[in-house]
Amino acid sequence: MASPPSVNNENYDPKTDQARKARSNDPGWKYGYWANLENRDQVTCTLCDIVVCGGIKRLKQHLAGGYGDVKMCAKTTTAIRKEMRDYLEGNRRKRPLFLEDDEQQEQEDDAVVMEGGPAESGQVESSAPAPASQGSKSNSKVQPSSGTAAKQRRAAYLFKAPASKTKLKQQTVVEMLRKTPEEVVDERRKGISQPTIPAKMKSKEEKHYVDMQWALFFYECGVPFNAAAARQFQITVEATAQFGSGYKPPSPHLLGEPLLQDAVKLTETMREDHKRAWKHYGCTLMSDGWTDRRGRHLINFLVNSPEGTYFLESVDASSEIHDAFMLADLLEKKVEEIGKENVVQIVTDNGANYKAAGRILMDRIPTLFWSPCTAHCLDLMLEEIGKLPYFKKPIARARRVTTFIYRHGRILSLMREKTSGADLVRPAATRFATAFLTLKSLHKHKDSLKSLFLSEEWAANKLAKTQAGKDVHDIVLSVEFWNSIIDCLRASTPLLIVLRVVDGDERPAMPEVTALMNHAKEKIKLSFDVASKQSLLKKIMDIIDKRWVNQMDHPLYGAALYLNPGKLQPLIKDNDDATVGQLRGSFIDVLDRMVEDKDTRDKIHAQSLDYEALRGEVFSKKSAKENIESMNPLDWWRSYGGRAIDIQRFARRIVSLCASSSGCERNWSTFEFVSYLLPSLPFVFTSPSLFVGTW
Repeated sequence: MASPPSVNNENYDPKTDQARKARSNDPGWKYGYWANLENRDQVTCTLCDIVVCGGIKRLKQHLAGGYGDVKMCAKTTTAIRKEMRDYLEGNRRKRPLFLEDDEQQEQEDDAVVMEGGPAESGQVESSAPAPASQGSKSNSKVQPSSGTAAKQRRAAYLFKAPASKTKLKQQTVVEMLRKTPEEVVDERRKGISQPTIPAKMKSKEEKHYVDMQWALFFYECGVPFNAAAARQFQITVEATAQFGSGYKPPSPHLLGEPLLQDAVKLTETMREDHKRAWKHYGCTLMSDGWTDRRGRHLINFLVNSPEGTYFLESVDASSEIHDAFMLADLLEKKVEEIGKENVVQIVTDNGANYKAAGRILMDRIPTLFWSPCTAHCLDLMLEEIGKLPYFKKPIARARRVTTFIYRHGRILSLMREKTSGADLVRPAATRFATAFLTLKSLHKHKDSLKSLFLSEEWAANKLAKTQAGKDVHDIVLSVEFWNSIIDCLRASTPLLIVLRVVDGDERPAMPEVTALMNHAKEKIKLSFDVASKQSLLKKIMDIIDKRWVNQMDHPLYGAALYLNPGKLQPLIKDNDDATVGQLRGSFIDVLDRMVEDKDTRDKIHAQSLDYEALRGEVFSKKSAKENIESMNPLDWWRSYGGRAIDIQRFARRIVSLCASSSGCERNWSTFEFVSYLLPSLPFVFTSPSLFVGTW
């Protein structure tokens, strides 16, 4: 082909010659031209003068960079790269080719619009020959970009793919083998995970930068720091990292509407897992009342099983009289919703109205037990012990010390210097156990506190000359004060250990409560085994026995201890026939109430004798005996009780029970936040729409 007439002009620049460019609105032609009009497959870059083979699409890839089959232009700019990449991504076309075996192949194509506007993205035109009259009437005829060899080999006829066909994302081998965020986080929390190679390759500065961004988010939004320890937060971070760069977080609208509805559906699915656990293990219905900031009296209902604690409903009972019959009706409705055959016990606080409601329910439902909250009982026990004159004075003095320190910023700063940044436990209004935890905290930092009030900084502070400062100074340096704290800890620490177990979620507490309580009483007796303390010891033991016998003398606790082989067998070896007899009596009481079928009761009774004596085909196994103390009762029964299926089914419904309703209290702030956030919703919330979790 002859050169254009302007080629002989000394000012001629082939880069700007429109004859050397396609008549197209393709942005690639702003940076390319045909140096040789006889070979239009070769396009020269106007920026770096490199000749690119493969047509205008290959030139755009050259300008955009990041494509393995073409080198990136050395003189391209960020704006040009973005322009080319956006055009390439926006004009990718799915070109379905239906073969005889119904396989579908997809090719990509660019389009050049001849004598018209730009081609519409995402639309596939037929390339079959059209009559000339039709072609002349068309405003924009889509043709292959000139010079692209790959496009010249395309199929003769292309058809639009059916609307029902959806493209499945092709996963790489790494994506298929990669663990889910949930699996990664669970392994990390168990301490069995290893850092990934990309994570190890990051520098400390890069890690610090990311940590700092998270810290700024927590500070700016007022997120409590302990939220960083939440499993869901860690899953969120891992999921974002796996998504990669460019993730756009959800908007407030997405969080409040579509994603909330998706969470409802997800929670419905999670509820099915809990329902299966309720049927398999039995469950505990927990209930407790509270008052929100708007003055409404609310009653929470939660269900506990080995699967976790599930929030069922919160009811606004502000307009109701909270008598026994109203509470019994509410609880019975929840029992029927869960299934009478699934609920083993109801746990509430120890108020007189709840006690009466529990008795009414046990009359209405013969297989059901009502149990008082062990944590509440222990807290009342500690409160009554704390009111003894011998303990009341040191507790009041300890409160005065902590109040004084935390009321004055400079003193608080000095204290933290002495304690290496540690804080004191301050007593709370609702849980009296915190008063004894405050004493424990003071005793732990005894030397640091003494050092504070003997320091030059304290002497130079004007507070040292006030009456309040002098009183606190005298208290901290008083030998009598510290000796009385030690006695307080001797009386309270064994009970606090029991409280920690029944208030936790690590393992079912029912099989441990009675044994732990007996052990706590023995420890207290040994701590005050001196003649001068016998009067005080008697007062302490009277309080413990009164509270425990009056409130917690419950057959479920005895039956659970009987079915705990790690606690029962030592009693049998010690020939403690009286205790074993009481526990077996509790077991029989629970069996008679829970199992209505006589034949099943007889089978369980016979199998219990083999279990107690560790005899027979099931319980005489070597591994069953070896793991009695090392395995928790539920796991032991699941592992070795399968051939005595009747007692195994009965045992797992007893040893999997919780002993506290404190799960109802632990999320008051969350309940209140959602009720405040969604005031337009009716306040009878069903669990699937708002809460579910293992707390």
